[in-house]
Amino acid sequence: MAITSAASRLGVSAFADMKPLELRPNWTAEDAQSVIKAVYRQVIGNDYIMTSERLKGEESLLCNGSITVRDFVRAVAKSELYKTKFLYGSFQTRVIELNFKHLLGRAPYDESEVIYHLDLYENSGFNADIDSYIDSEEYEENFGENIVPYYRGFCLQGQQRTVGFTRIFKLYRGYANSDRSQIGGKQSRLASELGSNSTSAIVSPSGTGISQSVTCNQTFRSSTREGRIYRVEVVGMNLPRYPKVRRISKAWLVPYDELSDTLQKVQKMGGKVAKVTLA
Repeated sequence: MAITSAASRLGVSAFADMKPLELRPNWTAEDAQSVIKAVYRQVIGNDYIMTSERLKGEESLLCNGSITVRDFVRAVAKSELYKTKFLYGSFQTRVIELNFKHLLGRAPYDESEVIYHLDLYENSGFNADIDSYIDSEEYEENFGENIVPYYRGFCLQGQQRTVGFTRIFKLYRGYANSDRSQIGGKQSRLASELGSNSTSAIVSPSGTGISQSVTCNQTFRSSTREGRIYRVEVVGMNLPRYPKVRRISKAWLVPYDELSDTLQKVQKMGGKVAKVTLA
C-alpha cells in the first residue's frame, strides 16, 4: 500500500511497497543474512559500518538460532558501536528521538515520552532505557520476536497519532541519508515542537535546491506571501575570515521581499541552500 500520493516528493518511495522483513520458520542462511543487514540499516540509522565494527558473535548466535531478531536488535542498540555513533556527545533529546526512530520506527508523540526516557536514563542507565523500548507492548505488537523494526511513522494506521507522521520527516532525510550526516548534527530536531506541543510542515529531504513543503498553503500569518517569514538553511558557506578548508552552516529568518536577494547572496558566498521553509 502506498504511503502517500506524494511519496516521490517526500523521498519515501523506497518504502511505499515495502513489506516488513521477518525471519520465519525454516529460514535459510541467506534469510538470516538479509535480516542482519536490515537490522544494521535500521538500528544504526543507515550509517556506514566497517567489517571490524560488526557484532560477529551476535550475528553467529542469530544464524544458528540461539537468539531471536529482537535479541539481535537489543544487542546492536546496546553495543559500543551504537553508543559511539549516537550517544556520546549528543544532546539527550536527540538520543531519545533517535531511539524512537531506530527501535519503534516513529517519532516521539509528546514531551511526556521524552521526559519518561530522560528520567529512566538518569536513574537506571542507558541499557535499561534501551530495554524499555524493546520490551514495550508497542514493540511486541508491531515487531514481536522476529520482525525487523521499520519506519511505521510513514503510515497513518493502527494506534499511531497523526502528529507522528509529520514529525518523522524531521528525523528522516532520505533513503540514502544517514542519521550522522544530516545538517543538524547531534542537536535535537524535535525539542522545540515537543516543548510547545506543536507541529511543523512536512518538508522533503534536503538537496542542493530549495525543498518544497508538502502541505496546504496556509498559515496563521498573513494570507499573502508578503506577510510571511522564511527560514533559509545554508551549508558549505565560505566566509572571508575562515580558511577555505573550513566550511560552516547557517540559517536566516528572511521576509518574503528579501528572499531573492538572500538567495543571491548565498550563491555569491559559495554556499548551497539546503532548505527553505515557512518560519
